[in-house]
Amino acid sequence: MSFGARVLKTGIAVTLSLYISIWLNFSLPVIAAVAAIFAMQPSIYRSWRYFLDQIQTNTLGAALAMLAGTFLSKEPIAIGLVCILVIMICLKLKMEETIGLTLVTVIAVMEASGQWDFALNRFLLSLIGIGSAFLINILFFPPNPKEQIVKQIHTVFAKMSLLLRTAVSDEIKEKVFRDELLALEDSFKSLSAKYNLFEEELKKLKRAKYSTSQHLVVFKQMLLTLQKGLETLESVEQHYFRSTRTAETNLYFDQHLEKLIKYHEHVLLKFENMLKPEISEASKMEEANDQFMETMIASYTQGHKDVLRLSIVAAGMYDYCIQIARLDKLIEQFNRGQDEKEPLGALFFWMKK
Repeated sequence: MSFGARVLKTGIAVTLSLYISIWLNFSLPVIAAVAAIFAMQPSIYRSWRYFLDQIQTNTLGAALAMLAGTFLSKEPIAIGLVCILVIMICLKLKMEETIGLTLVTVIAVMEASGQWDFALNRFLLSLIGIGSAFLINILFFPPNPKEQIVKQIHTVFAKMSLLLRTAVSDEIKEKVFRDELLALEDSFKSLSAKYNLFEEELKKLKRAKYSTSQHLVVFKQMLLTLQKGLETLESVEQHYFRSTRTAETNLYFDQHLEKLIKYHEHVLLKFENMLKPEISEASKMEEANDQFMETMIASYTQGHKDVLRLSIVAAGMYDYCIQIARLDKLIEQFNRGQDEKEPLGALFFWMKK
């Protein structure tokens, strides 16, 4: 977790849970603080789901712990057996995420050795922590996945475009290239996780506005386009430099990669409504992409040495351009829909083709 709103909110939730516990004169307020840390989630839906799940598993775990504490006292072996039982129940209920905090509640309650007032005290402390985290996550800097996704898309594209521009020309040191590629892959995984949270929230809460659903379709294609660019970069690393090439071949591939990157950048700017409406490079790029692939096919039929490895790279670049073109058309229809409020049912059908 990098420093950001979630880190800040975790600290606020811990503070709030401690203040509430002290105000209510509960002993061991640290239990509430621990619960608040566990309960802070990256999205509103996950917070709500975690809140409901924790209420169920904590209630069940506390009840089992009180019964075990009454009859078995707080012997270590008894605590271990109850923990095993609670884990099995959480797994059976498919509430794996609640296991950690539920076990904290079980151990804290069993430590009271069947004293119902102390056990209830510890159970309520856990609920205070969970409730504090849920409240803070909603009221303070509520997650805005749309803005976060757009920002991360630009970040990932900036890293990817730098590597693509220097991949064929072989200008960056090998160690630097590998480090930057690993960083790019991590950034893309983070972006994919953010998109999954956004999609999950829209589908589960069923409260998305129509425009938000349209964003979901566009973001999905943006991720696919970035993934194709990343695959192109990896194919260059694995195949391009293991083939025999001429200076003209290097220049030809480098120039086409530059065109693809500029086209991708152009499409992202179009999404931000930063371009004039009459500006379009779609037909020009599709024609250049077809010509590029036809040239590679002609080289293959002429039996040029090591052209198979180059063909793998060329196919990746060709597919990358196709995905950019799909994104371009999608954004054009998206922008028209925003301006004219026209339904995008046909657009969703087109995306499923």
